[in-house]
Amino acid sequence: MTTSAMSTRRRLVAVLVVVALILAGFVARLVDIQVVRAESLVADSLEKMGGSSTIYAPRGDIVDTNGAVLASSIAQFEITTSPKDVKPIKRREGKKTIEVPVAEALSDMAGVLGVDPATLQAKIDDALAKNKDAAYALLAEKVGYEQFAKIRAMNIPWLYIRQTFGRVYPNGAVAGNIVGFVGSDNEGQAGMELSAQQCLQGTNGLQQFQQSKDRVPLPGTTETVTDAKPGGTLKLTLDKDLNWTLQQLVASQVADTKAEYGIAMVTEVKTGKIRAIAEAPSVDPGNVDGTPAEFRGSRAFQVPFEPGSIFKPLTAAMLVDAGLADHNTQVVAPYRYHPKNGASIKDALPHEDERLTMSGVLQQSSNTGLSILGEKMPDDQRYEYLKKFGIGQSTDIKFPGQSSGVLHPVDKWDNQTKYVTMFGQGLSTTAVQMAQVYQGIANDGVMKPLELVEGCSYPDGTVTDTPAPSEGERILSASAAKETIGMMETVVTDGFLADQLHIPGYRVAAKSGTGEQFVDGQLQTTFVASMAGMFPVEDPQYVVTVHLKSPLTFRSSAAAAPVFKEIVAQVIKKYGIAPSTTQAPGWKGTY
Repeated sequence: MTTSAMSTRRRLVAVLVVVALILAGFVARLVDIQVVRAESLVADSLEKMGGSSTIYAPRGDIVDTNGAVLASSIAQFEITTSPKDVKPIKRREGKKTIEVPVAEALSDMAGVLGVDPATLQAKIDDALAKNKDAAYALLAEKVGYEQFAKIRAMNIPWLYIRQTFGRVYPNGAVAGNIVGFVGSDNEGQAGMELSAQQCLQGTNGLQQFQQSKDRVPLPGTTETVTDAKPGGTLKLTLDKDLNWTLQQLVASQVADTKAEYGIAMVTEVKTGKIRAIAEAPSVDPGNVDGTPAEFRGSRAFQVPFEPGSIFKPLTAAMLVDAGLADHNTQVVAPYRYHPKNGASIKDALPHEDERLTMSGVLQQSSNTGLSILGEKMPDDQRYEYLKKFGIGQSTDIKFPGQSSGVLHPVDKWDNQTKYVTMFGQGLSTTAVQMAQVYQGIANDGVMKPLELVEGCSYPDGTVTDTPAPSEGERILSASAAKETIGMMETVVTDGFLADQLHIPGYRVAAKSGTGEQFVDGQLQTTFVASMAGMFPVEDPQYVVTVHLKSPLTFRSSAAAAPVFKEIVAQVIKKYGIAPSTTQAPGWKGTY
């Protein structure tokens, strides 16, 4: 063999040896990956592939009729940690690397949050006690932006911060019982926050990313899978400023009269829109725990009561509408009246027999006089009128826990009930129901569905929940409605509260009431003092209703009169209502 051939053969053998060694290395590596370290490598790879996080959507605003914000969302932050990864931190200080103990890092964080460092350590310890490999513990939530920025600057690798949204109520307790509030999960719990949940709640988005073994997202791997969609803006019919004014007036009168609570409403006659619902006590949605549980809902919608004498205009209106009486129909009203069926009716204060017209019956708020006149109408016919007025039925407003009140069927009326239902006893209504009935009388006998919501607007321009157009339902003839209002005007001009109700230059119609309260047929010591009415009489624009539960310093409807008058004056001023240009007809109360 030549020297050249031998050299070629040696080179070939060398190449084959190198190739064999390389192949052996590959095989060894393959065995190491697929057999020796397979389980740990798979676990590591799965950890790197499984990262995802929620992109929280802001809850929509609640605004008043003018766009003033009643409830809104603000960015907040949630701070969590992986307890199993909590360890001292390596930090560079100049040319040196120092170690920061866990206790020191937690102390720095606690100082920003305003909490005890031991509280943070306890949350980590509790998680590890349950699971030594615990990868999650919530350290803080509802953290503000300033705190978030300071904590982020600490560069603590085992802290994870994500954005959430919190709820704020910039006007505090103004309309708080109507606006409602949310829970810790930002879900509606009461009021419009609850009933309009579908409008207000946004749709959360989703991010996916690769993460390291210690669950830290790898830079550049985050991808938004689904964008978050903010909730809609709920627009109410309420006027924030008017609601604030009413709330001050009602709260002041509740305090002055030592009443249990108070409610006042302003309703627009032509549209049925509620412009104000004020309650005292009122819940501050931003500090729910500061209000006793019984006052966190809306008593205007949820708490029925026997309305008493503010119900008398309804009975008078029925009689006029049915052609059975008019403003001048005469009656002799005794202090006590004993109908043939065995019932017993009496007026509030002893008096001699009074010769009253039906106008005078309303002026003097005579139970006996109205009972005698009311006998002209069969019970079945009166019951049908009551149903037409919406008594015993919830309003069309979608409000959580709304009460329908109580109207028993005629066949359940005992002898006493047949009479006392004429003047607001033996049945129950809510404040909202009474506002609706008075709106119907004021609107020439056409009762419109009450409105609290104007609509829900979404960021893409879509608008939902707008009230359906409605002509309303005729509950009385226009002539009967006008005559009823005329009789109520005599209460203001000639009734026993005339001095407290008269507003110079304006014709106002109203009726007072002191509703005794019964439970299981037993008379209670509690009562509701009320005033309800409309103005201006010649063309009613607004209905005002006021209710005070058990005022101690005025055990009569006189407790509600000052608030009613002041609200009427405020509405006149706010909406620029022109003075009346006609005079009251001067209907007589006696004959």
